Amino acid sequence: MEKEQLGQIIIRSEDTLYHVAKTLLYNDADCADAIQEAIAKAFANIHSLKQDHYVKTWLIRILMNECYTIMRREKRIVSLEDYQQEEEAGQTDDYSDLYEALNQLPHESRICVTLYYLEGYSVKETAKLLGITESAVKNRLARARARLRSELEQAVT
Repeated sequence: MEKEQLGQIIIRSEDTLYHVAKTLLYNDADCADAIQEAIAKAFANIHSLKQDHYVKTWLIRILMNECYTIMRREKRIVSLEDYQQEEEAGQTDDYSDLYEALNQLPHESRICVTLYYLEGYSVKETAKLLGITESAVKNRLARARARLRSELEQAVT
């Protein structure tokens, strides 16, 4: 694969990359950092791509690894006082109920939901991306749907 082709695929995949990064990282600056690092690594390691038709999967896997690196590096502890100040300022209320409910899901379920529902990957593709079985993806999606339903019903009432 040529670097120009990779660049075009990256441009077409902007939304997907952002959704995946935002699923794992809450801060937009961290998302941007992870995406930038993933793109740089993709260009640097383009020779390691074995089959061109897996380029998007390969790119998402690199991005997920970058997100995990940022999560490990920046284990942030927010004091209760800082959290209360943010809450009073209204900074935590700028997301929809659905987005907040999605953020309440465990990490494993949240990434499955993002890849399957938001990005349109099949169960098989999601399983391959995450390195788990198809039945594990189906189980995580079922548990996530049940939990989201419960969370959203509570938010409405």
